[in-house]
Amino acid sequence: MPELRAYGGRHYAVQYHYALPDDAWCVELSEAVPAPAAWADDPTAQTHLPGPAFLVGVIPDEDPALEPTVRVFSPDGHVIPYEITRWFMELVADQVERCRIAFEQGAGSET
Repeated sequence: MPELRAYGGRHYAVQYHYALPDDAWCVELSEAVPAPAAWADDPTAQTHLPGPAFLVGVIPDEDPALEPTVRVFSPDGHVIPYEITRWFMELVADQVERCRIAFEQGAGSET
């Protein structure tokens, strides 16, 4: 389930997924798009869904020597408000911390 935030009249979404080819968690930021009108009758349905990602935090979790990175995908030149960028980077930092703790716990259990 994506995390949503409204700011300055726009909606933004962050979602997480695991990228097997990279052995890394990805934290994606996108501008959220309105949910289908057919969902309007369901009070539990989300009002917005993630759109195409334009920032992706990539957090390797198999090799602690690999540094987390942020990839930018913005052919349309997205302008991202500071508060949204800060929110996104806090979520990336939280994921980095979780991955590092999990790696340390996993490495400690192998000895």
